[in-house]
Amino acid sequence: MDNRTIYILIIMLIPMACESQNVSQWRGQDRNGSYYDNGLLDSWPEDGPDLLWSAEGVGDGYSSVSVTNNLVYITGKEDSLELLTAIDHSGNIQWKTPYGKAWNGGYPAAKTTPNVHQGKVYVISGQGEVVCIDAANGNIIWKVPVYEDFEGYATMWGVCESPLIVDNKVFYMPGGNKTTMVALNIDSGEIVWESECVGDSTAYVSPIYFEFKGQKTVVTLSANYLMGFNPDNGNILWKYKYYDLKGGITHQYHPIINTNSPYYYDGQIYITKGYNHLAAMFGLIDNGTGVELLWTDSILDVHHGGVVMIDGYVYGANTLGGRNSNWCCLEWSSGNIMYESELLGRGSVITADGKIYFYKESNGEVALIDASPTDSKIVSKFKIPLGNGPHWAHPVIFDGILYIRHGNAVMAYNIDGR
Repeated sequence: MDNRTIYILIIMLIPMACESQNVSQWRGQDRNGSYYDNGLLDSWPEDGPDLLWSAEGVGDGYSSVSVTNNLVYITGKEDSLELLTAIDHSGNIQWKTPYGKAWNGGYPAAKTTPNVHQGKVYVISGQGEVVCIDAANGNIIWKVPVYEDFEGYATMWGVCESPLIVDNKVFYMPGGNKTTMVALNIDSGEIVWESECVGDSTAYVSPIYFEFKGQKTVVTLSANYLMGFNPDNGNILWKYKYYDLKGGITHQYHPIINTNSPYYYDGQIYITKGYNHLAAMFGLIDNGTGVELLWTDSILDVHHGGVVMIDGYVYGANTLGGRNSNWCCLEWSSGNIMYESELLGRGSVITADGKIYFYKESNGEVALIDASPTDSKIVSKFKIPLGNGPHWAHPVIFDGILYIRHGNAVMAYNIDGR
């Protein structure tokens, strides 16, 4: 094969690689906080990696950015409305679109991370409107007030869900006494199915999707239940009353605060929800039509910053009460705690290229962590300069760039080591 042929093949493959990068949604392609960039910096300068650009005025929010090869998308709140902002890769705001009613109770900032799919952006407002928006120009294509139509029930902090898309359907769980989850057609917004009602309130999580032994499954948490749905027809494949697990410390808000999306790997589902509640591992049985409890853990109870799994070990920050926290590592297969140590406090965690990226909740420090089953150490850290409110957004990595959102500001840092 001559050099010209190799060059042509590379050019043909570039669009395929770019298209795979365009899977942009809550916590990455697989919704587990793992990003598939390689060749990232092994350490940063003392004052942090280069700030490529920043954009302010995107509205108040705790949601993450979604990034494509063309634009960066972020939701925010201004007055009583939530809006979607599109930013180019130089940090220039291209357009803003108000799309729905903001939550007007506790912590009313925008919480939905956009899902960008085939030239459209899907969001869910703080009051449960599912909205489809043209990714190029911000025009609203359709909007369905699902929460209102199905008499949904959310608790103190409103709707926090980021939409999931599988097989031309967008999924949202309004909860309440009419249904539990609904699926909408991605092109028209028409209701494809509504599931059986389990009579429960929503949680503060987003659903995940996987296939196990040929069984497609959408998994999410309500206030009381861990549930698996058949995405084709909405049938509940299984449900487990997580509230009944004993051994944790009862919190004043127990059981309604489920704050982390389930984490799936190799036929097992891990859940952790903070506030001194038990974490638990479930195994799929009967070819994915049932689950069994494998183990529980009272140490790694994550506030709402998520966990990551690297080489069979789970890493994250627990909840000790107030804003205190320890850094923890546990073994995926057994739940055994490998260590618990003071490192940074609590915050949001993602991983890429074998490295862990941590965004500290209390003061906006961003840290690069070298983690192993025997020890974790901070390699580099810096403090972000912009934004307002709590540091609750999860970081995002795309094409060698680290994106940090803080309130009404977005910052893009160059972490490409190639």
